[in-house]
Amino acid sequence: MSQITLVVRRTMRANVERVFEAWTRPEHLLKWWGPRPVTCVEAEVDLREGGAYRIANLFPDGRVLWIFGQFEIVEPPKRLVYTWQTDEKEAALADASRVTVLFEAQAAVTEVIVLHERIDSEATRTGHEQGWNGCLDNLASSFEPL
Repeated sequence: MSQITLVVRRTMRANVERVFEAWTRPEHLLKWWGPRPVTCVEAEVDLREGGAYRIANLFPDGRVLWIFGQFEIVEPPKRLVYTWQTDEKEAALADASRVTVLFEAQAAVTEVIVLHERIDSEATRTGHEQGWNGCLDNLASSFEPL
């Protein structure tokens, strides 16, 4: 299993409950998920340990990439841990990468820390870094200024 890891963080101008909700409710994911110009066109979330999620990313060329996995740890509003797979690769569940998202309350703002582990290559890590940075930028801009 690969040991390549990525850490991305961003400060959100919202309290931790709002940020956690934005990350875990399909109606919110549809508004911010995906690095531009990718958009989220469908999202399903069964927010419980063992529950599944699926997110559809629509690319400008019309291609749809599905991201899916299972929640391993759900601790509202502080932490999520889930597996990460895409329909591009027919990998066994044991080969799935893992995402941990920490939501750290800091007065009126929240720091979001994304730890993406078990990435299969440096090229994939670079792609995930661009994707996560784009997603976090979109999420940050979705909150009203304080």
